[in-house]
Amino acid sequence: MRTARVLQLTGAGLLATALHLTVLGPRRLRVHDVPLAVPGWPAELDGLRVAVVGDVHVGSPWMTVQRTRRIVQQVVDARPDLVVMLGDHVADVSWGTVHDAATVAEALSGLAALPVVGVLGNHDWDAGGEQVRAALEAVGLPVLEETAVPVLDGRLWVAGVGDLWRRTPSPTKALAAVPAGATVLLLTHNPDVVLEVPDAVPLVLAGHTHGGQVRIRNRVLHTISKQHGNRWSHGWYPAERLFVTAGLGTSKYPIRNVVPEVPVLVLRPA
Repeated sequence: MRTARVLQLTGAGLLATALHLTVLGPRRLRVHDVPLAVPGWPAELDGLRVAVVGDVHVGSPWMTVQRTRRIVQQVVDARPDLVVMLGDHVADVSWGTVHDAATVAEALSGLAALPVVGVLGNHDWDAGGEQVRAALEAVGLPVLEETAVPVLDGRLWVAGVGDLWRRTPSPTKALAAVPAGATVLLLTHNPDVVLEVPDAVPLVLAGHTHGGQVRIRNRVLHTISKQHGNRWSHGWYPAERLFVTAGLGTSKYPIRNVVPEVPVLVLRPA
């Protein structure tokens, strides 16, 4: 009787874990303010709110076009001053639906209601990066690669680099157009690029890691391909001036217990 009870409880626990990883976990969502005190951040941009949208993977099992549109509306409703998109807009799973670039771009197009700029990730390039870029820009979602643009009436510059695995990212080249003394954010899909970013950049924003996607007791069980493993997997790393979002979607396997998120950074001088 005791053995049967143990087996019953074990089975129930395994079933609950499987349900959380495959159904409940990937469908959760946090659109939440994250106060961030940034050394070198100017007083005139105190309180700037930046929504960080990463790794949507439109078409993965729990990220349908319809759900993507609903998430986009939640981001718009949060009323950030700026939206940054950190790549891997397209799906990469054995299950789900592989959408063409135009469908992915249409699902994300509501973000064009706000000031927005972004970069591409490795899966975007695997799906045909130039087509993904053209489709995004056709609906008003600009894509940066080794260049920078002024936003918010010139009060801020945003630089973006190409993906570490599929392109040749050069922060120095991306920052070349930024005027001396201007405040700049640097966008990269892969956080490993941070090692090449000049110290003058006060804040680097990255995705790619999915926060580990699956963690047990804060131990990452699903390492997303990186040169430095799980060194920068999620959150704020002040020594590197780096913030890494856990992003929204799933990669390789449609399982996740790290809560999908759109952090809205509230930036203040340190």
